[in-house]
Amino acid sequence: MSTGAEVVVNRLLAEGVDVCFANPGTSEMHFVAALDAAPAMRPVLCLFEGVATGAADGYARIAGTPAATLLHLGPGMANGLANLHNARRAFTPVVNVVGDHATYHQPLDAPLESDIDALGHWTDGSVHRPESAADLDAAVHSAVQSATGTPGRVATLVLPADYSWSSAPQNPLPDTGIGHQVVDGPSTDLMDVADAAELLRARGERAVVLLGGAATHADGLRAAARIGAATGARVLVETFPARLARGQGVPPIERLGYLAEQATQQLSGATYLVLVGAKSPVSFFAYPGKPSVLVPEGAEVRALAVNELAALADELGGELPAPPSPGPSELPTGPLNPQNLAQVIAALLPENAIISDEANTSGVFLPAATASAPRHDVLTLTGGAIGQGLPVAVGAAIAAPDRPVIALQSDGSAAYTISALWTMAREQLDVTVVILNNHAYAILQLELLRVGTQANGEGSRSLLDLSRPDIDFASIAQGFGVPATRATTAEELADQLRAALAERGPHLIDATLPAWSPV
Repeated sequence: MSTGAEVVVNRLLAEGVDVCFANPGTSEMHFVAALDAAPAMRPVLCLFEGVATGAADGYARIAGTPAATLLHLGPGMANGLANLHNARRAFTPVVNVVGDHATYHQPLDAPLESDIDALGHWTDGSVHRPESAADLDAAVHSAVQSATGTPGRVATLVLPADYSWSSAPQNPLPDTGIGHQVVDGPSTDLMDVADAAELLRARGERAVVLLGGAATHADGLRAAARIGAATGARVLVETFPARLARGQGVPPIERLGYLAEQATQQLSGATYLVLVGAKSPVSFFAYPGKPSVLVPEGAEVRALAVNELAALADELGGELPAPPSPGPSELPTGPLNPQNLAQVIAALLPENAIISDEANTSGVFLPAATASAPRHDVLTLTGGAIGQGLPVAVGAAIAAPDRPVIALQSDGSAAYTISALWTMAREQLDVTVVILNNHAYAILQLELLRVGTQANGEGSRSLLDLSRPDIDFASIAQGFGVPATRATTAEELADQLRAALAERGPHLIDATLPAWSPV
């Protein structure tokens, strides 16, 4: 007979979950002890729960299988919710193990007592609370099944401390059929291939095909480009895809703009919208006097399953368009700005790299610059909750230790989860962090104008400015054990990036950009 904690660890391993991003506390100590008898489980300590949950998200986006998190009671899970929100929007499978007070202690309303179940349901995920220690094995199985359904989701296993230290049986793998199974793609009227082919031929350039989910991987993008070539339909990728294939051999399909004005222009004139693994587009926020729904009025919205995309391309007989011409081979020079920074990244990007992209306003030139760069994958900010970039880079590097990871990270967002640098150093992850440092919440400076306010005084400016004092990211990185440099010119960035990529392990480059101005 094993302890309940040992049962949980062993069942996770049996289900294929062998990485655990953890920030444990007292209620989780028996789970921590159980790791000593389970060397196949890789425990990764994170100094903040938001790093643990974001790392689990990044891991699964690359590995295709879930990692576990180990979180301390409700407050620990609450600290991780922002990046669980991003994981939810990415349809990432994540298995949270959240310790709880012993069952007999819960009614006493101890200081850390909280409603863990409500937090788990907040992610639109499933919550698995065993009724006894004997139920632990089946509860873990159910949680993993739920997380790995189609599409993926966040599953939370609540582990009371007394169940964790009590004896519990390790059962044969349950065959309960329990799991979260959802039809691939949105629930909008699902078409078959023949109907989609007929309608796209008839509508031509008045049709838009919007890609999300697995349709933004290389095969899906190639099939979608063939569909566009055969019919004249416009093909777009959702604004923030979970994992987007890019570079040589992959059609550089444009993403739907973040700004509603951009997206409206891209969708203008469409009478027919085909969703392939994507949701019908809406504005990120409401703005006075502007529509929230981005689909043109009167346009018909239908959906096609992602796994039918290649068959549709074959049915239409489209040829893959010619790849874009390579960009300039010479590296740029001069003081750093968003445009030449993107050119440096594109010119030096290694083959098969992973980019964790939380560049935000400073990354506007990156898609065009990297279109003909070596083949790579981009992980984006799916749910819009900033502080994702560094944790996702941690998870991606652990999922693919043979692939270089580059985290393009805006300064304001970096501060949310900066302790991820410590985990990079401890695990010696091959991550190169480039801080795009313009000393401002530049996106909020832009939004201040877009919502129609007239604020221009010292009070409002002080909430959007990150100077006085400037944040010294190079010193912070060194304090966490990550070698760091500072670049102020394109030449310095190129030299420092080249050196960082040549040496395995984590590095940080604090790239100084001019102060951003919306006017």
